[in-house]
Amino acid sequence: MTRFKLPQTPGPIGVFDSGYGGLTILKSIREELPQYDYMYLGDNARSPYGPRSFEVVYDFTLQAVNRLFSLGCHLVILACNTASAKALRSIQQKDLPYIDADRRVLGVIRPTVEIIGDITQNFHVGVLATSGTIKSESYNIELQKFYPGITVTGQPCPMWVPLIENNEFQSEGADFFVKKYIDQLLEKDAEIDTIILGCTHYPLLIDKIRKYCPNHIKLIPQGDYVASSLAKYLKNHPEMEQCCTKGGKCQFLTSESSEKFTENATIFLNKEIHAEKIAWDF
Repeated sequence: MTRFKLPQTPGPIGVFDSGYGGLTILKSIREELPQYDYMYLGDNARSPYGPRSFEVVYDFTLQAVNRLFSLGCHLVILACNTASAKALRSIQQKDLPYIDADRRVLGVIRPTVEIIGDITQNFHVGVLATSGTIKSESYNIELQKFYPGITVTGQPCPMWVPLIENNEFQSEGADFFVKKYIDQLLEKDAEIDTIILGCTHYPLLIDKIRKYCPNHIKLIPQGDYVASSLAKYLKNHPEMEQCCTKGGKCQFLTSESSEKFTENATIFLNKEIHAEKIAWDF
């Protein structure tokens, strides 16, 4: 149960990620729904979440959700595949009824899964993601729910996030690791006709990914689908839509150095932003 009183007045839509990748989701959401206010929280000091256990990811994610709730958010998007895979269901089922039954936390896996049936022709789907997301088998589980009998093949890409966050994703050295993981995926299943980019960092590598993927394979970055799903959610849940303020503003919070976050965020947003540092004090 929470140890603080939650604000009941309308507030921004919260967007949480363990690091910077969620900024690609935020960018797509703001392009689709520019009228709303947003609050982005990156737990950069404790990133990456991928190699961490389910228990630790759950604890960290719940802490972040509680912080965003305490700052006025009624709706929080987990713009992080690892958090969506390892923590979302527990928070929705175990915690929200005690925190505030009227608040909501949504993830990025379900919106991506829902559209796959309209894209794949042979129902052989690949997933490129972090090791944590692949090990969780969350995409496999969710895809099987929607499309029983679908063939889902995962490939961890441990070098892609470091390349992106160190601004090396456009270098020639990045080509080696992009080709390596795509080749490994297609060696497992040569019939794949659709690949989900199951990490919010990966859209920055999409040109190189296209370069090394056969032309017939369709690539699925998540941002546009998450944004479209959120728009439908708000339309179908007017009670939540009324809890979201509309000023077109965005606030950025980080658990790391605000200067470091501001510098690295430009890689993902292509513009300068101002970030504030927060402390995990509850």
